[in-house]
Amino acid sequence: MTVTKNQIVTWLDKTAEVLFANKEYLTELDSAIGDADHGINMDRGFRKVNEKLPSVADKDIGSILKTVGMTLISSVGGAAGPLYGTFYMRSGMAAAAKEELDNADVVEMLQAGVDGIVQRGRAEREDKTMFDAWAPAMDALNAALAEDDDLIAALTAAVAAAEQGMKDTIPLQAKKGRASYLGERSIGHQDPGATSSYLILNALLETLEE
Repeated sequence: MTVTKNQIVTWLDKTAEVLFANKEYLTELDSAIGDADHGINMDRGFRKVNEKLPSVADKDIGSILKTVGMTLISSVGGAAGPLYGTFYMRSGMAAAAKEELDNADVVEMLQAGVDGIVQRGRAEREDKTMFDAWAPAMDALNAALAEDDDLIAALTAAVAAAEQGMKDTIPLQAKKGRASYLGERSIGHQDPGATSSYLILNALLETLEE
């Protein structure tokens, strides 16, 4: 399967729509273990992305994604700005000068972004962060593509794994970020970053299914 530049732009537009629709939900999750602003911040950041997209939509995929990353870093508060900004910056570097992506390119793009999150946040599995959604998602994506070259099926498996990873943050005690200050009181709450990561990956799947 080939992923076009237009589909990448559509994915980013859809991400903005999804984050707007889930703004209150994400903020509610963050109110339990954070600063109660994750949904507000993500919505604001992707509104800015939406404003920037028309001016870069004719550029290569790498340039588009790097613009998204820079926009998020400059407009999203808290830890989410640097983390998601790094995700899209690194994804853009992996997709530099590309006008379309094959299956391997998509994996490389996403993995580079996830590696950026890990490097920036120094998170490990079960630290109750967005990495708890991304790590199983990438495992599932790679495993599915090793069995078959159907990108949609592989992304479907990845999204299911991300959703499960997101839910699996509920019983965890946070070890990173503001939530870690709560100690055992962070147990019993779903991580908002893992939730927004699931929503972003699901938006990619929905885009490619259209």
